[in-house]
Amino acid sequence: MKIKEALTYNDVLLEPQYSDIKSRSDVVIGSALDGPYAYVSLRLPIIASPMDTISEEEMGVAMWQEGGLAVVHRYNTIERQLEIMDHIITLCQCNAAAAIGTSGDYLERASALCEIGVRILCVDVAHGHHILMKEALSELRATFGDQVHIMAGNIATLEGYNDLVDWGADSVRCNIGGGSICSTRIQTGHGVPGLHTIIDCARSDRDAPIIADGGIRNSGDIVKALAAGADFVMLGSLLSGTDETPGDVINTHEGKVKAYRGMASKDAQVEWRGRTASLEGVATTVPCKGPVEDVLEDLERGIRSGFSYSGARSLSELQAKARFLRQTASGQTESTTHILR
Repeated sequence: MKIKEALTYNDVLLEPQYSDIKSRSDVVIGSALDGPYAYVSLRLPIIASPMDTISEEEMGVAMWQEGGLAVVHRYNTIERQLEIMDHIITLCQCNAAAAIGTSGDYLERASALCEIGVRILCVDVAHGHHILMKEALSELRATFGDQVHIMAGNIATLEGYNDLVDWGADSVRCNIGGGSICSTRIQTGHGVPGLHTIIDCARSDRDAPIIADGGIRNSGDIVKALAAGADFVMLGSLLSGTDETPGDVINTHEGKVKAYRGMASKDAQVEWRGRTASLEGVATTVPCKGPVEDVLEDLERGIRSGFSYSGARSLSELQAKARFLRQTASGQTESTTHILR
C-alpha cells in the first residue's frame, strides 16, 4: 500500500518575494461567485459558515455590509429560514446564501427560498461526494436551471471536486474534518488535511470557485489557502462569539461568552431534530469578541499584507507567484510568538 503525504496549513510558509506595492490599499483580495442570475462580487474573500451559532439575520447583513457573504443555516423550519432571508434581502437590500440539504424537504425549501428572491443555494452536507448529492444537484438543476448559483460540499479530494462540478455545482466547499469543533476524523478515521485538499482540487481542469472550509485559524492561513488555489474561505470559529452571532451572552467567572457548536454535535442534533445520529462535532463556549466588523477588519489587514509579501496585487497574481516552503516542527515553533514559552 502506497501512503501519500498530506500537508496542512501549519506545515508550510509562503516565501517572501520582491514587492513594488507601495500601499496595501492597491491590493484587490476579493473574488466573484459567477452565474448568469447570481453574479456576486465580494470585496472580501470570506463567507460565514451555515451554522446555527454563526449565520442568521444579523450575520447575513453584517457580512454583506463588510464585503463578504453569509450562508444562513438550514437547521430550522422552512418558515423560519424564509423569515430570516426575507429580512436580509428586502429590508436590507443584501445578498445572502441559504443552506439546504439533500433529502427530506430540500426541494420544497429550495423552491420557497427562490420564490422570495434567494439566488445562492448551498447544498450543505458533511460528506458531499455521495449519491444523495448527485441526485439532489440533478434535481435542483432540472428545477431551477441557471437561475440560481449552487454551492455544494463538503468534499476532500480532486475526484470529489470534479464530480460535484460535473453534477451541477457552481462552487464547491473543500475540506472534511478540519473545523475546530469537528470530530469527523477522530470518529470515522477519514479526512484530508486542509491545505492538501485545496492544492489537490486546484489541479482540476474545471473552473468552479474553490471554497476552503475548515482548519483556518488566522489571516495567515487564509492567505495560504488562497495562494494554494482557493477563491474564498469559509469561516466558523473566527467569527464565533461576535455580536452578530445567534444566541445569548452568558456571564461566567472568566467573562462573557457565547455558545459555539458543530452541527453534528449532540447539542445541535437534539435541538434540531430531537435525536442524535453520528456524533462528529462538539459544543463549547467562546469569549465574546465584539462586533464582527472588527474581526473582519483585522483579517482584511492581514490578508492584504500577505498579498503584498508575495508582491501580488490580485488573487490571480498571488496564485501565479506563490512559492511554498515546507517547515519543520522547529520552524513551526519559531513561526509563532514564543516569548512567553
